[in-house]
Amino acid sequence: MNITELNPVLLAFLATLYTWFMTALGAGVVLFFRSPSRKFLDMMLGFAGGVMVAASFWSLLAPSIEMSKDMGLVPWIPPAIGFLLGGITLRIIDMLLPHLHPLEDEPEGPKTSWRRTTLLILAITLHNIPEGLAVGVGFGAAGSGLPGASFTSAIALAIGIGIQNFPEGMAVSMPLRREGLSVWKSFWWGQLSGVVEIIAGVIGAYWVLHMRGLLPYALAFAAGAMIYVVIEELIPESQREGSDIPTIGFMIGFVIMMILDVALG
Repeated sequence: MNITELNPVLLAFLATLYTWFMTALGAGVVLFFRSPSRKFLDMMLGFAGGVMVAASFWSLLAPSIEMSKDMGLVPWIPPAIGFLLGGITLRIIDMLLPHLHPLEDEPEGPKTSWRRTTLLILAITLHNIPEGLAVGVGFGAAGSGLPGASFTSAIALAIGIGIQNFPEGMAVSMPLRREGLSVWKSFWWGQLSGVVEIIAGVIGAYWVLHMRGLLPYALAFAAGAMIYVVIEELIPESQREGSDIPTIGFMIGFVIMMILDVALG
């Protein structure tokens, strides 16, 4: 059976199942190592940021611009609106929900008596939503039949998101282990943070299939949300030691995602 004959929502589910698996694989590192070096974690954070920035343009914004043209819209308006709405939405969530980034000491958002472990899990879970949404929207856009979107491009996006989920899985399980949780509990919560991608992916695919007119906005929305995560979380956390290693990781991640998207898309 040709992949194009499958339901895009089902494909989004299978793709985000893979991205969850990569999160679980990263979280599983805690079963063998208590704490990798800080330089290694910084490089992985930079790598994840590079993948997300490249994916935001080639897999999301570029198709959004092309679709806007084909739909007879001013080509820059839907991408601009969607992109800004994605960042604004993540900012509002950050303001309303307390959370703690993995390599930080002080939580963000409203003051709370929640445990640090809960805040750590919330931070990564929240920021996994844009990634799952991006994959789901990608498959939904391909299933809509509009020019500028293809299943191979959606697959490339899923592969890239999955690759960068490996370090994100570590970024959850390792701090939880340092907070005193058992090895298996650290792994459990680390992999569980990736489940939200499956939910967001299915919702994203279903949403765009039934609201085709919003497709350019939806693609740009996912891009804006991912860029917000990169700038607000990944880059600052990777640069705390003032090393060039995260920059090298970022460039490698960017190139890998670019090659995936151009070669497959």
